[in-house]
Amino acid sequence: MTNTFPLGGDLTVNRLGFGAMRLAGAASGIAVLRRAVELGVNHIDTAAFYGRGTVWANDLIRTALTPYRDDLVIATKVGPLPGPDGLPTGRAAADQLRGLVEADLRTLGVDRLDLVYLRANGAPGSESISDRFAVLAELRAQGLIRHLGVSHVDAVQLAEARAIAPVVAVQNLHTADRTLLEVCEGAGIAYVPYFPLGGGIYPLEGLDDEAARLGVTVAQVQLARLLASSPSILAIPGTGSLEHLEENIAASELDLSAAIIPILWS
Repeated sequence: MTNTFPLGGDLTVNRLGFGAMRLAGAASGIAVLRRAVELGVNHIDTAAFYGRGTVWANDLIRTALTPYRDDLVIATKVGPLPGPDGLPTGRAAADQLRGLVEADLRTLGVDRLDLVYLRANGAPGSESISDRFAVLAELRAQGLIRHLGVSHVDAVQLAEARAIAPVVAVQNLHTADRTLLEVCEGAGIAYVPYFPLGGGIYPLEGLDDEAARLGVTVAQVQLARLLASSPSILAIPGTGSLEHLEENIAASELDLSAAIIPILWS
């Protein structure tokens, strides 16, 4: 199994990365980030709306990791806005996206963002993303963004985006349809499942025997199975625990039984 992926053709990332969503709730967030990079993580997924109270993932990333290593790729996403409850349930209009990108540049302390996803609202396929993606394409042309991705989309929305500018990554729920994954495989696009360990949305079933055979956790088997199921998949498990971080990173080296590798896709 190849453990790296040529993101956009010019950024080599390790396929097991790190998701920053849970960092703001962990006292050990800075230590976890630094240890992740020490263990070889060079792909961190974040967003300006990942935060709790006065603690925000982007601030932790900048504090922990600047000056950034040359090979470190930081991906962020724009599109959602805070709703009345403070959760990212609102929808940024096309003319608001530049401000969101500029805010990420400031909080992360960079001159150019490596990868920016447009996060679509509603169920995948429920809206056109052309107008908003075109704004990000223009920011890419201006040098503020290196690569573009789309998130929470279906195949039609992905095609919409690709007609405007190159798409290097799709970030969807793990149980998205197999057809979309195959499109990504054929086009050299990374498929980055969020909630790679279920996130409480779907159970991790049928993995206990394999975990017992290998002497590892079910979560480790799930991460290894994701990576083994397609060379286009990048896994971004998140944690605020140093112990869980070590376990997650070790999952990329597991030698799974062939029977456990196939994944059920809806």
